[in-house]
Amino acid sequence: MTSGTPHTRAHRAGVESDPLGSVMPPLHLSANYAFRGLGEPGPYDYARASNPTRDVLAEAMTTLEGGAGAVITGSGLGAISTIAHTLVGPDDTVVIPHDAYGGTWRLFDQLSRRGHLRLVTCDLTDLDATAACFDAEPPQLVFAETPSNPLLRITDLRALSDLAHRHGATVVADNTFCSPVFQRPLEHGCDLVVHSTTKYVNGHSDVLGGAVVAKDVATAEDLAFMANTLGHTAGSFDAWMTMRGLRTLRPRMRQHESNALAVVEALTGHPAVEQVWHPSLPDHPGHEIARRQQEGFGAMVSFDLGTREAAGACVEKLQFVSLAESLGGTESLIAHPVSMTHGAMTPEAQAAAGLTPGLLRMSVGLEDADDLVADLTAGLDRATRV
Repeated sequence: MTSGTPHTRAHRAGVESDPLGSVMPPLHLSANYAFRGLGEPGPYDYARASNPTRDVLAEAMTTLEGGAGAVITGSGLGAISTIAHTLVGPDDTVVIPHDAYGGTWRLFDQLSRRGHLRLVTCDLTDLDATAACFDAEPPQLVFAETPSNPLLRITDLRALSDLAHRHGATVVADNTFCSPVFQRPLEHGCDLVVHSTTKYVNGHSDVLGGAVVAKDVATAEDLAFMANTLGHTAGSFDAWMTMRGLRTLRPRMRQHESNALAVVEALTGHPAVEQVWHPSLPDHPGHEIARRQQEGFGAMVSFDLGTREAAGACVEKLQFVSLAESLGGTESLIAHPVSMTHGAMTPEAQAAAGLTPGLLRMSVGLEDADDLVADLTAGLDRATRV
């Protein structure tokens, strides 16, 4: 399919591709495929290497991000691990944000401790500090996360890519928070885009998955080879479920954001809240960059209530917001990063990232916005009494 917008082409991925005439592509559960004869495999031989159901999702992700090829993995960290094992070695330096998602920090920290790479953390939102970091230790790989998890800091992807490329580095952007609906990092100079498709792409909190989309075919092929070698590729049922969710990605993201804006308004006017982080706010340090490189501000909202006790009082009796890790599902979720999503980080790393005991991160779902605001306001009122 060559006509239509990327969203339309991705939405239609696999539609009417079945030789039997089914409108939606079938789920191929077979782990293996028959050879025509000795040395004569068909288009598929073993599902870890390739699978027609997974190929449909890879086609859709490639189309949405404007890349040349994609690899679908069993988790977001599986996608990041595939990149690390494909592109860097023991003598190579990897730069990640000082405030990266806790799982990302743990992965690169462990690879560094075991001698697989050299790790440097840096505030990638500060281009002067980043330039000094690159000059001191030229990187092979730069891993950006924008908006960041959980403080929603914004990295200028075009400026970062230009700077990194002058040092010969490959630039990866984690686009999980925005999804391809609101941001497409390859358009801003990045070389690879990574997703935890568990989150918005799938959108229903019922399947784990990851994806990495490459700008060029050769890198996509190298990543596919390594994902197969490591055993990181996703199963066909997980890919089918994720594709089912992806077909509603665009309208979901718009409603998620609409609800989030109502939540932000309620938070900014409440006395229990010491600070709110959302790129839509004019006083957000990355507001202008977000307006330039994103097509929406997203539905992740973080706020600080000052103390762990206040945060606990806020979340204790919420009716329409679940205290749970993850994000991007139709249901609203709230997390306490210090003890949950970023619990793998050392206290020193948490402090450097700006994570505090009173910080809460909310993934705003698709419930009625008025119900969410009323529920959250009641929680904030409880926090004021602690």
